Amino acid sequence: MTTYNDLAQNILDGIGGKDNISMATHCMTRLRFNVKDESAVDGDAIRNTSGVLGINKSGGQYQVIIGQQVPKVYKALTSIAGIASEEPVDENVDKKIDWSPKAIGMSILNYLSGSMTPLIPGMLTAAMFKTIQALLGPDLLNLISVESDMYLLTEAMYNAFFYFLPVFIGFTAAKKLGVSQVLGMLMGTLLVVPDLVALEGQTFSIYGLFPTTMHNYAQTVLPIILSVWVMSYVESFFKKIIPDVLSTIFVPFLTMLIMVPVSLVALAPLGNIFGAWIGNGLIAFGSVGGFLALGVVAALWSFLVMTGMHQVLIVFGITSLLETGVDTFVLTAGGIATWAAFGMAFGGFLRIRNKEEKALALGYVVSGLIGGVTEPVLYGLGVKYKRPFIAMMIGGFIGGVYASLMNVGSYLMGATNFLALLTYVAGGRANLINGCISVAIAFGVTAVLTYLFGFDKNDPALQKS
Repeated sequence: MTTYNDLAQNILDGIGGKDNISMATHCMTRLRFNVKDESAVDGDAIRNTSGVLGINKSGGQYQVIIGQQVPKVYKALTSIAGIASEEPVDENVDKKIDWSPKAIGMSILNYLSGSMTPLIPGMLTAAMFKTIQALLGPDLLNLISVESDMYLLTEAMYNAFFYFLPVFIGFTAAKKLGVSQVLGMLMGTLLVVPDLVALEGQTFSIYGLFPTTMHNYAQTVLPIILSVWVMSYVESFFKKIIPDVLSTIFVPFLTMLIMVPVSLVALAPLGNIFGAWIGNGLIAFGSVGGFLALGVVAALWSFLVMTGMHQVLIVFGITSLLETGVDTFVLTAGGIATWAAFGMAFGGFLRIRNKEEKALALGYVVSGLIGGVTEPVLYGLGVKYKRPFIAMMIGGFIGGVYASLMNVGSYLMGATNFLALLTYVAGGRANLINGCISVAIAFGVTAVLTYLFGFDKNDPALQKS
C-alpha cells in the first residue's frame, strides 16, 4: 500500500529532486511547484504515480493533483525534502482555461480517469459476484437456480454498485474537482431516485417552469460527469458571494436549486441526444459503408456503452433480430467489441509486472470471460493508461471487418461472457467458425497490441513491486 511518504518521495523524484524546487506550496487539492530546471521534471512519471490524479502546468508552475489528502502529502514532502512549509494558496488563484485542443482533450481524460479509477475496487468486487453467479448458475455448473437466494444475492451485489454508479461517480468526480462530495452524491442520487425513474418516458415539470422527459440514468456515466462538472462552477460562484455565516445552509441549497433543472432538463438528457445522433448516424453509415461499417461500430462500441450512447444501436439490433431472426450488424459488432475488451485485459495481465496491478488485471480477465462484465478493464486499463483503449479499438475494427466480409450473423442475445459464442451456432457451421475466428482476431490483435504498445516504459505498472 502506498503511504504518504512513498507518494511524496515519488513526486519529489519526478519533479527533479529537492534541489530543483525553488518553491513548493499547496491548495485544496494540488501540490504546486516552482522549479529551477523544467527539463528535469518527468511529468509522465508523476502522472503515472499511484495516488496522483493528474499534473498540470499553469503560469510556469507545476501542479500535481492529489485530492483532499494533499495537506498530508505536502507535510510528508516538506519533511523528506527538508524545505520550509508555505501557507496554502487559494484553489482558484490561477484558474485559467487553456482552449487548445490538446489541453481540452487531456483535461477531459484526466477528469474522467480521476473520477473512474478510484471506483475500480468496487467495480471489480461487483463483477466478481456476477462471475460467481455465472459460474454457479444454470448456464454453467447449474448448482443454483435463478430463484435461489444465492443467485438473488449475487445479482443484488452486482446491482448495488452498477445500478447506483451515478452516486459513486458523483462522489469521486466531486473529489476530483475539489467540490462538495456530499452534493456530488446527492446529484447522482437524483438521477436514480425510484420516484423519478418510475416516470421514465413521461413529461415532468421542474418547479413548474422547465418541462423535461424523464429517463432512467442507472449505470450511466456521462450525465453525472457533466452535472458535477457544471456544479463545481455553480458551487464556486455561491461560495464567493454568500457570507461565511450563511454559507453552510445556503451554498449547498442554492447550488442544488440551480443544478436540479440544469441537470434533469439539459445535461442528463445529452447522453440520449448524442446517442441518438451517433446511433442513427452509424446505422445510416451501415447502409453505405460496406464491410467497413461493422468494423467502425465494433471499434466505437465500448466507448458508446461507457457513455450510455448505445441505446439506439441496441434497439436497431434487437429489431433486426426479432424481424429476421438474425442481426449481421449491431449485435455482431457489440459481441466482437466485447472480446476485444477481453483481449485488452489479457494483454495487460501478461505485460504488467507490478504485483497489485497484475492481480487487478487477472480479475479483469476472469470477470470478463466468465462474468461478462467489462467495465473494470475499460476503466482500469483503457481509461487509466489510454493506449490499451486504442489497441482495443484497432482489434475490434479488424475483427469486425472480418465478420462483415464473412457475413457473420448473431442469432441470440443475452450472454456477454464466453458463452456469447453460442449466438453464432444457429447460423450453421460456417457462421460458427467465422464468428469464432472474428472474435479470436479481435481478442488476439488487442492482446498483442496491448502487450507491445499499451504502456509507457516508465509506467508504474511495468515496475516490479
